[in-house]
Amino acid sequence: MAWNEPGGNSNNQDPWGSKRPKNGDRKGPPDLDEAFRKLQESLNGLFGGGKKRTGGSGNEGGPSGKGAGFGLLGIGLVVLAAAWLYSAVYVVDEQEQAVVLRLGKYYETVGPGLNIYLPPFDKKYMENVTRERAYTKQGQMLTEDENIVEVPLTVQYKISNLRDFVLNVDQPEVSLQQATDSALRHVVGSTSMDQVLTDGREQMAVDVKERLQRFLDTYKTGITVTQVNVQNAAAPREVQEAFDDVIRAREDEQRARNQAEGYANGVVPEARGQAQRIIEDANGYRDEVVSRAKGEADRFTKLVAEYRKNPEVTRDRLYLDTMQEVFSNTSKVLVTGNKNGQSNLLYLPLDKMIEGRNGSTPATGSAAAASANDSSSHINTDLPTPPRTRESR
Repeated sequence: MAWNEPGGNSNNQDPWGSKRPKNGDRKGPPDLDEAFRKLQESLNGLFGGGKKRTGGSGNEGGPSGKGAGFGLLGIGLVVLAAAWLYSAVYVVDEQEQAVVLRLGKYYETVGPGLNIYLPPFDKKYMENVTRERAYTKQGQMLTEDENIVEVPLTVQYKISNLRDFVLNVDQPEVSLQQATDSALRHVVGSTSMDQVLTDGREQMAVDVKERLQRFLDTYKTGITVTQVNVQNAAAPREVQEAFDDVIRAREDEQRARNQAEGYANGVVPEARGQAQRIIEDANGYRDEVVSRAKGEADRFTKLVAEYRKNPEVTRDRLYLDTMQEVFSNTSKVLVTGNKNGQSNLLYLPLDKMIEGRNGSTPATGSAAAASANDSSSHINTDLPTPPRTRESR
């Protein structure tokens, strides 16, 4: 008899030589069928599934068909509820916002945090509203003077109104690209080629940003343009060499102009300074002449008053002052004899007098002559007698 035939002693005839332990003696892992059976019985007990006893025997029967159906339905409902709850709960990050539509109509805008909505009645759209996004475009465009140039452009933008971004335009970023193309062509078409290729790129970027933002605000896309960068524009490859020659000629022109301006900035201030110096010298000379004339006039007025008081003394004083002034500025020495006709030995310090006249002021020479006269006071050197007027006679 085979070891696994009915009625046979299967425990003793196991070809592997192992005996199945009794229920009370099991120490290994439980049987999977038994675990599933116990789980099913527990669920039947929870959802209304009961046990029936057979008529004549005391053995327990299996679960009824109606109870098993309710149990499976309950399991399905629990699974569906868990799946719905898992999909309904969502988390919005700090940099994000979410727009919730209920039955296709705008319901609310949700900020950062843990939130819940009601699918399938609700629908949510979640986007990052703080991240800077970029869009790059490059193409050939016609300038104001009918020249073709290639202009690369980079647009940086972010979402400023998530409700408008989601609801007003079907594809807002595609609309942004088309509006950028339109704004760039308008600005380039209103600018000459020289400005596009050289120093007009910054102003072009400002104009493109303003026009592009007006387009986006008109469409109500909820997008804000933060920066527009117009990169180095270039001519088409077919005429690149001619454009390079034009650019080099323009650079030479600018360099010559800068040199001329630098020379003018150095010469003009110097000429203005010299002119101002001449003007100041002339003003000083005028003031000096006028002041001297006024002083001479005032001196003559005072001298006339003194002359009227004592004419002879004043005339002698004027004569002596004049002779002193004349003799102090000449290198000749006048020596006269005394009244008796006697000649005396004269000692005149000629070297000192000449040195004083050559290297000192007239006042110093006069002082030297006076000291010489004092040292030879015994010498009679009479000056010519001043003329006499009728009154003195």
